[in-house]
Amino acid sequence: MRTKDYIRLQQTYGAHNYDPLPVVISKAKGVWVWDVEGKKYVDMLGSFSAINQGHLNSRIVRAATEQMKRVTLTSNAFYNDRMGSFVKKLCEVSGMEMALLMNSGAEAVETAVKLARRYAHQTMDIAEDKGEIIVCEHNFHGRTTTINSFSSDENSKRGFGPFTPGFAIIPYNDIGAFKRAINSNTIGILAEPIQGEAGVNIPSPGYLKGLRKVCTEKEILLMLDEIQTGFGRTGKMFCFQYEGIKPDVLIVGKSLGGGLYPVSACLSTRKIMSVLDPGSHGSTFGGNPLAVAIAEESLNVLAEEKLADRASEMGAYLVARLREIKSKKIKEIRQKGLLIGVEFHLGPNETVRPICEKLMERGVLSKDAHDRTIRFAPPLVISKKELDWAMERVREVFEGVD
Repeated sequence: MRTKDYIRLQQTYGAHNYDPLPVVISKAKGVWVWDVEGKKYVDMLGSFSAINQGHLNSRIVRAATEQMKRVTLTSNAFYNDRMGSFVKKLCEVSGMEMALLMNSGAEAVETAVKLARRYAHQTMDIAEDKGEIIVCEHNFHGRTTTINSFSSDENSKRGFGPFTPGFAIIPYNDIGAFKRAINSNTIGILAEPIQGEAGVNIPSPGYLKGLRKVCTEKEILLMLDEIQTGFGRTGKMFCFQYEGIKPDVLIVGKSLGGGLYPVSACLSTRKIMSVLDPGSHGSTFGGNPLAVAIAEESLNVLAEEKLADRASEMGAYLVARLREIKSKKIKEIRQKGLLIGVEFHLGPNETVRPICEKLMERGVLSKDAHDRTIRFAPPLVISKKELDWAMERVREVFEGVD
């Protein structure tokens, strides 16, 4: 079959809840992917930061293969021999005390919401039907019904009501708005250190430190969603480390699974996590031996190959190359490590989708974010030579935008 045949088959039998670029990928390795007709592309999206270690990282594949020969699923009705050492390592890497493993990022966010609510009801004298979590405009924390309830994206909400109460939305990067929103029923705030899906919105220096200060003073919880920014993406293992703070609840996922398997986690202090008791929360697949084996080697690769440092170095190089491009259409370049957003000056009904399609035609895969911004987030293993290959094609496309 050819590209159009695969697309037609999926569009006929698969739900139309996505609008992919018209490329059908059949093979991948490192930072490269190939379509069904053999054309080679550089992956400048990195599966939304889910493959920081590169496609089919040999170490992670080997760890998965070895575990698949032993045992893959035990459920949480029993202990398994992989879980304990892994959650210890995950806590040490993050600076947290306890972890609860799930599968998708959205599940980890749901876990954090439940954890925060139960903790507030038990220790903060907030009634079970009154607790309120503050969130930020243009957030993206997932797509479950509860998470949709506190999204400010109307397309994510249209037709999916009634919505879950208990959330207040404030502007992002606004400490004053946060202070004003706090009341006697406030549990805490849930925020992204950088809003990736919203177009790589990077807050002002000191924003996270300001959130931490207010939460400490008001004795409420600081919950950070590092599903996309975590595990080296921004140049440190976690983005919150730039400001020398620590959240009360940390949410991670994506590249924790090394691009092989969905693995996520909600991490917190022993005091907060202790409000969960047997039967209060769970997952059949969360923390299964295969997931843990993959996640543990994913962490090993990140640390031993110093991929956070590499993200910092390659991110600076990529932005320098982007700034060489001569185009009046480029409005702003936003960057932290290897998380980059290029925003364009466009007309009222224009989007960057056609630009992404032109990049695809030249062998560079990227994705639009909020209509006017193209997001670049390649695997952290990318080299200068590979970035040069990509940027020569990016320059041609960007300088041709009229």
